[in-house]
Amino acid sequence: MELNEEQQKAAELELRRCLPRSLKIYGFLVLRNRVKSDPYVVLVDRWPGFSVIICKPKYEQKSDLFKDTMVFAKDEVLLMETIRKTSVIDWSRYLCLGISLPHMEIIKSAASERNVPSYKLSICHMMILDDASKLPAIDCSGIRLNSLDESHIDLVNQTWKFSKNQEAVRMIRNMVTNFPSCCVMDAEGKPVSWMLTYVSCALGMLYTLPEHRGKGYAKVLISSMAKKLIGQGYPVFCFIEEENKVSYKLFKSMGFSEDPSYREAWFGFNHL
Repeated sequence: MELNEEQQKAAELELRRCLPRSLKIYGFLVLRNRVKSDPYVVLVDRWPGFSVIICKPKYEQKSDLFKDTMVFAKDEVLLMETIRKTSVIDWSRYLCLGISLPHMEIIKSAASERNVPSYKLSICHMMILDDASKLPAIDCSGIRLNSLDESHIDLVNQTWKFSKNQEAVRMIRNMVTNFPSCCVMDAEGKPVSWMLTYVSCALGMLYTLPEHRGKGYAKVLISSMAKKLIGQGYPVFCFIEEENKVSYKLFKSMGFSEDPSYREAWFGFNHL
């Protein structure tokens, strides 16, 4: 069934009791229940007392296919039963789906039953800042900080590793216009380093132009964004790809920690 606004607020409280494993969907609802953004549908296997919750974008145009569908489940059997229902997932078009790594095998099995091809996009550590006091002292003197705006969307799109042509622009526009962001500006007022917030409330898209690296901008942005999110009552976390040792070390140095046994996975189904 689809949750209405009041039920989504109640679901947020229920997911809080399942932290940290439910953090991605919890973060999504924390943002959604407070900030207007692009439309999503929130589905559960039953209400109240749900065991499976699915957050998927409403497809209004082709570029919406690039947005993540997010899933959290307490029960593997109920997850399979829910995913098998034809009304839950449209297997006829491209799907980018994120879920815990063990549960991804269930999703892939359901796709295989329909002869839907799947491929790995990323396997990630889930890094969490559970206490603001763990942030190290960062010297921001002489650094000009600001939020991103719509004039910066193309720049972010061009530098994001997962972007393909213009397919991610609509998603990035939603992030820039509705969610917290931070950037370092040069003397001409142009961004040279930036960080955004995904629809799940996870920090991401951290990037510094090559000619401005080695100046400590990433640490400044992480510290600034963490404080901004904490100040607004949001959780502070991010996903780091397993092979990205540099970013993993960076976030560890900034006070973030993880459950070493947990991984979040993103897979694509069909092709864009």
